[in-house]
Amino acid sequence: MSDRIVRAVTADGMVQAAAISSRELVERARQIHRTLPTATAALGRMLSGASLMGNALKGQGASLTLQCKGNGPLGTILAVSDADGNVRGYAANPQTDLPLRADGKLDVGGAVGHEGTLTVIKDLHMKEPYVGTVDLLGGEIAEDIAGYYAESEQIPTVCALGVLIDRDQSVRRAGGYLIQLLPGAGEDTIARVEGGVMAAGAVTALLEKNDDPEALLRTVLSDFDVKILDTAPVSYRCYCSKERVERALISLGAAELEAIVREQGSCRMTCQFCDAVYDFSGEELRRLLAGLQRS
Repeated sequence: MSDRIVRAVTADGMVQAAAISSRELVERARQIHRTLPTATAALGRMLSGASLMGNALKGQGASLTLQCKGNGPLGTILAVSDADGNVRGYAANPQTDLPLRADGKLDVGGAVGHEGTLTVIKDLHMKEPYVGTVDLLGGEIAEDIAGYYAESEQIPTVCALGVLIDRDQSVRRAGGYLIQLLPGAGEDTIARVEGGVMAAGAVTALLEKNDDPEALLRTVLSDFDVKILDTAPVSYRCYCSKERVERALISLGAAELEAIVREQGSCRMTCQFCDAVYDFSGEELRRLLAGLQRS
């Protein structure tokens, strides 16, 4: 089943929800960055969460960046989503792998770190992007995203994200859900959501049984009449190009470019999101430098 996001609302208008099946895009990220299992699970959760959050944006060309900076060995994890939910991302130390936890699960929280920050940047093509930063609640990613919504946007939220790794270290299942209370939701609605989440159990087990995101939502919100609003395909997608890398080189400034020409003669730039390599000859660098000096 190809990756996709399903968005829904309950018939009583008290709850909005979205779910994602993201096995293919997380596996693509694993192949690009050659992540080991714990890093794969952490990056996969970040990509899935960013995709759910980005897909909720309104406006052509809008984007969302999700950045996790924990005190664990994995270092910074970054995921960027467009307004359709297509994502790209990386982990600073993709070879991070830790022993399994006592319950037999991957130690994502230990790899990320239990202290640090989660930052959300929404670029809606306004004068300034929206930036919200919260302290990590434990580094398991899903709980941290829920904490961000509760603290920065005052939206009561339940988030569950999971990545199931196969014996060959490939991604067997990946996905999750985001459930949010809408204005007017009372204690009864909260109790029904909490009851459904508890009864449904671990998201990886649900995905293993059926990785259809609509089925995931209907299982977790089994006590509600769920109306599907939209279904959209999503993928791992990088927008890098030689022209974009050129602009990045120009942004270094004349002095820095001149130093590169003098010391290296040429340069090779690698995209941190997709590992694409862009070579710039000495002649190309001198052309960029001449343009800077004329301006």
